[in-house]
Amino acid sequence: MTKVRAYFQLLKFRLSLTVAFSAAIGFMLGQREFSWTRHWAEALLVMLGGLLVTGAANTINQIYEKDLDKLMKRTAKRPLPKAVLSVREGWGVVALTGVAGLLLLGWYFNPLTAALALLSLILYGFIYTPLKTISPICVAVGAIPGALPPMIGWVAATGVLSIEAWILFGIQFMWQFPHFWAIAWVLDEDYRKAGFKMLPAPGGRDLRTAFQIMTYTLLLIPLSLLPLQFGMTGKTSALIAVVCGVLFLMQTLYLMRTCTKKAAMRIMFGSFLYLPIVQIALVLDKL
Repeated sequence: MTKVRAYFQLLKFRLSLTVAFSAAIGFMLGQREFSWTRHWAEALLVMLGGLLVTGAANTINQIYEKDLDKLMKRTAKRPLPKAVLSVREGWGVVALTGVAGLLLLGWYFNPLTAALALLSLILYGFIYTPLKTISPICVAVGAIPGALPPMIGWVAATGVLSIEAWILFGIQFMWQFPHFWAIAWVLDEDYRKAGFKMLPAPGGRDLRTAFQIMTYTLLLIPLSLLPLQFGMTGKTSALIAVVCGVLFLMQTLYLMRTCTKKAAMRIMFGSFLYLPIVQIALVLDKL
């Protein structure tokens, strides 16, 4: 493993890029009259700032979980467990990417954008990370920084923490629960080796957990209609969001019937499709 590849793995580049994409979506929705020719460069800057801050948070997570990552098959080959990079180098990455991302968001856009990004970094790196071995409440805590990117993008565009920003936050916040619990269901054996308590109490792959996954997915449907209600987008994106929500919900009902790893994996992949489809629909409906 080369050092360059190791640094990309430390940042969890593809995951960070996905998070940054949500910030760009929030930015585009926050423009009163979005124009590709006028705003594409700024949308990329929001993505870059989000990418850097998210990469820093992911690095903090891996620094603290270095020894735990050695216990899990999925993470044993990461740069820190394999000693390809040192903890000192990891903290160097945190300092460089974190400061650069916060300065970009605060200087080019506004201080509130940088403050929200800093809050996200602190919650994910220093609160969510240690909670993973303490309590299943970690998923709710982790859902906060996970839902902040579209809010950060909206604030970057408007400078205001308005009701629309909270709507975007709420949709992504609610999405986190079926997403993370499906992943935790699939990876339960690996997580148990590290002592991670990711599934809801009592922490089993059973009907009670499946029911909670279904409940949060169901709540996504009315939440996804709020952008239409508040004039953020039109009826087309609302229809797409409802259709995607119903299909997503059907996957959770299948999990309730079977309580199988295969069903949880379907929800996991379904969650990866749901969010970008709905977010892109919101933007395209606004144009």
